[in-house]
Amino acid sequence: MRGVEQAGSRWPGEGPLLLGVRHHGPGSARAVRAALEAARPRVVLIEGPPEADALIPLAADRDTRPPVALLAHAVDEPGRSAFWPLAGFSPEWVAVRWALEHDVPARFIDLPATHTLAWGRDDAGPSADGGAGGEGSAVEGTAEPPAEACPPQAEVRVDPLAALAEAAGYDDPERWWEDVVEHRGAGEGDAFAPFLVLEEAMGALREAYGRGEDHRDHVREAYMRLQVRAARREFGDGVAVVCGAWHVPALRRRATVAADRALLKGLPKVRADMTWVPWTHRRLSRASGYGAGIDAPGWYAHLFDVPDRPVERWLTKVAGALREEDRIVSSAHVIEAVRLAGTLAAMRGRPLPGLSETTDAVRAVMCEGSDVPLALVHDRLVVGDVLGTVPQAAPAVPLQRDLARLQRRLRLKPEALERELELDLRRETDAGRSRLLHRLRLLGVGWGETAASRGSTGTFRETWRLRWEPELSVRVAEAGVWGTTVRGAATARAEADAVAAQTLAEVTALAEHCLLAELSDALPVVMRVLADRAALDADVGHLARALPALVRSLRYGDVRGTDTEALAGVAAGLAERIFVGLPSACVALDADAAQEMRRHVDAVHGAVALLGDTPKAGHDGLRARWHTVLRTLSGRDTVPGVLRGRAARLLLDDGEVEQEQAARLMGLALSPGTPPADAAAWIEGFVGGGGGMLLVHDERLLGLVDAWLTGVPAQAFTDVLPLLRRTFSAYESGVRRTLGELVRRGPGQHGVRAGGLTGGVPGFAEDLDQERADAVLPVLRLLLGLDGTGPGGESRSNELAGATG
Repeated sequence: MRGVEQAGSRWPGEGPLLLGVRHHGPGSARAVRAALEAARPRVVLIEGPPEADALIPLAADRDTRPPVALLAHAVDEPGRSAFWPLAGFSPEWVAVRWALEHDVPARFIDLPATHTLAWGRDDAGPSADGGAGGEGSAVEGTAEPPAEACPPQAEVRVDPLAALAEAAGYDDPERWWEDVVEHRGAGEGDAFAPFLVLEEAMGALREAYGRGEDHRDHVREAYMRLQVRAARREFGDGVAVVCGAWHVPALRRRATVAADRALLKGLPKVRADMTWVPWTHRRLSRASGYGAGIDAPGWYAHLFDVPDRPVERWLTKVAGALREEDRIVSSAHVIEAVRLAGTLAAMRGRPLPGLSETTDAVRAVMCEGSDVPLALVHDRLVVGDVLGTVPQAAPAVPLQRDLARLQRRLRLKPEALERELELDLRRETDAGRSRLLHRLRLLGVGWGETAASRGSTGTFRETWRLRWEPELSVRVAEAGVWGTTVRGAATARAEADAVAAQTLAEVTALAEHCLLAELSDALPVVMRVLADRAALDADVGHLARALPALVRSLRYGDVRGTDTEALAGVAAGLAERIFVGLPSACVALDADAAQEMRRHVDAVHGAVALLGDTPKAGHDGLRARWHTVLRTLSGRDTVPGVLRGRAARLLLDDGEVEQEQAARLMGLALSPGTPPADAAAWIEGFVGGGGGMLLVHDERLLGLVDAWLTGVPAQAFTDVLPLLRRTFSAYESGVRRTLGELVRRGPGQHGVRAGGLTGGVPGFAEDLDQERADAVLPVLRLLLGLDGTGPGGESRSNELAGATG
């Protein structure tokens, strides 16, 4: 570079200093820093959207810690967005930081986001990730344009790294890159030599494979050439350009201004906003399915950060991670792993051990040949869960600022690593966290998912699995159209969703979400829509699907202090309509429809049990009326067998019929005049879903099933066998074993067993064994604090004896 030099080092080429890089390459980042130190340019031009020029000063903020990303989104369509991620070892980030530290202007010179976002809208639509189009800082070494900027349309082109690695005799492009770039010491020799060599190689590749280039590459490069020309007019020859190595030959090529402007004429445009957002190492990895083309961001960050002895430091870090998982790893393991990695590198002809050598050494020495702990090392260290941060001064939609305020107030920090959060809703802070997470879910911001609580099934406890993903920033921007605060946006979204809901079940589920999120302002609209839909919907299946969610919602009022009086009235009215319509809806159903209706009956049964216990229901006798419906179903011949059997079982469980009456119903269902398929369906409905213990403890029922099964004609047995197998295979192995023993010896045939005990079930006698009952009394007295003496001692002993019998 003429006129720009330091310590005798001079740019040997003509024109601007073109630094071709591999994005997210630590070797490229070190080389860029060394070249900039040597050349000391007057301006640094960087591949990236020029709308981000105003955001460059924020990179120097102490609250900005990579990995971060530039996020661009269309103002009128926030879901249409694009990312340009930057890690601490990205050459572009190093160039930005160098310019800020040396008071040198830095500018982005790629095609503006206003055009790239419009390209995606007109040609490809939103990406499969829901609008988060991808990373503009994709690995340029793979000759691919930014994923979000140029949706894939052109034919697949050559991978430059693979082509260069093959020419050098390597079968792995990553290994070739490590050997020729990552293992080369920064600042050794001529700082510009690697860029000259890479430019020559890319020129040869583009000459050989350039015919398949995407037209959009030419458009982007034309814009970059115009920006370089403008910078040279302003700063002279003191211009340095940091861009993907694939673009260097195109930027070096001479082209007229008119030709470049002709390529840019008529490009589509949209209004776009841009900001910094946090990013993660995991999102930089190909393994995440949403990456920028590198397999090991954690490994690359280590190579860039450590000053010396990278292998020794890496294996020490691996040992620490394994020790945290209680694996026995000593310093001797580290020493032996270092030796083995060096030996493998020598055997493979490599200048230094790379990731493959250190991985093989860890597997052999620290993991004892197992890939299970090795997978943990890969997940935590090779990829990693580092989450960057951005300053509060970064541009953001008002909703994002309100969310950040709530996160600080509730001490709910976004983290890249998945974690479980236990909430006690009786505490104000935990209740606020629950409200925030439920409101975000209503807005489509899936920061957390509910999970089963350990140790408690009460409504005062919630368990969440939290994990902050970078694209959630896009979801927040999208949700900004609903309001400027989380509460206001969630309320507006809930009201709009209620009006647009297509089914009654959708509205009831929405009502449940509103109660969980404590959106009292949205509830009147949701309840009005719910009442209207419930009044017009005559489908019993729709009503049955809606009732359980509605009844669950009634339980939240106790702990959350929500008024659910109106909801209770709607739920009770819904239940009454189900009671009226269910018997006729269960007539003349085929097998699949009968199974679906059986699930509805089970759901309504559970809902009625909860609704009957709810004081706010406002209706007495719901359970009694439901039992009347079940009796009607159990005795109507036109109802499918699986529903008749299920109704009989539910009545038995609720104590509405005695076992003798249940046995009579089973006898009628399994009589010789009943078709075998219908009888098998009745058995499935009666003993399916945990009914195995019923057969174990009531040999009369088991005897009826056994007698019917042995009397099924041979030609019909094959037809009913799959249904019976489905029923009995759902039982636990112990239940199936006990049933097998009972059937083998014959139900009802009591025999004498060891110890002189009799009975139909192993471990049970027909009558109370007073001697065995008395044997447990001393233990019960000790547990209950009763010594059996003093006033009332004898009567208490008698009571205990009766209880044990």
